[in-house]
Amino acid sequence: MAYIELKNVSKSFGTGSDRTEVLSNINLTIEEGEFVAIVGFTGSGKTTLINLISGLIMPDEGEVLFKGMPVTGPSHERGVIFQNYSLLPWLNVGNNVGMAVKEAFKKFTKKQRRNRVEEYVEMVNLSPAIGKLPKELSGGMRQRVSVTRALSMSPEVILMDEPLSALDALTRGNLQQEILKIWNKDKKTALLITNDVDEGILMADRIIALKPGPKATLGPEYKINLERPRDKTALNHNDEYKKLRNTIIEYLIQIGEQRASQKEMTYTLPDIKPQFKQRYFKGVSFS
Repeated sequence: MAYIELKNVSKSFGTGSDRTEVLSNINLTIEEGEFVAIVGFTGSGKTTLINLISGLIMPDEGEVLFKGMPVTGPSHERGVIFQNYSLLPWLNVGNNVGMAVKEAFKKFTKKQRRNRVEEYVEMVNLSPAIGKLPKELSGGMRQRVSVTRALSMSPEVILMDEPLSALDALTRGNLQQEILKIWNKDKKTALLITNDVDEGILMADRIIALKPGPKATLGPEYKINLERPRDKTALNHNDEYKKLRNTIIEYLIQIGEQRASQKEMTYTLPDIKPQFKQRYFKGVSFS
């Protein structure tokens, strides 16, 4: 039995003539302890896919299963790391993480909760900032708080919705390693949504391409047979890495060109005709 499974899942937004089918007939299985990356273009439905798995939204057709049971709503068993941090601005670092710990471990004493918060804040090197508000932190520090908050709940699945895309290259690289270190410690099941092929190859066991929408579907999958831990610099000299990277990028370029040509073929100018109304100005009529 797959740990996570999507069966013939479709999702649309809007009504009537404004209705858009974002995802169509999605079939996906993820095994326990597996790290999977979904790569695709911006606007292809990647966030919709992760929201379905997290239980934030429900499919129009098909079903999402977690450990064989239908997903009916959010759960701390499936922790989400969002792209936009989603921190409560009036709470400091410790309390932002503490709220998540309190929700996940209701039977913990105050001391147990405090110890867990301090442990996970230390894990991402934020102990000196534990009393600071989000507005006092850099973007990279805020994202580390977001990562810490999700992981402190000890989720069985880590869902990451392009969590590093807004960061500078150095901070992004550091956080990639932090996430991998934490994942490697407990071997949690992980799903990463990204538009960065290099990031997917560095972090995942398997990459799956998402074809552009509307009616986006899953494309081919690529197994990553590179030993862990993976060093970003060393990968640049690895022939298997270069071959895999080029194959995935060539596929994405191909479907991107197909998408562009389809838009050109189906694009028509609206039928707009000027309307003239009779107007009067100082006794003179204009039409």
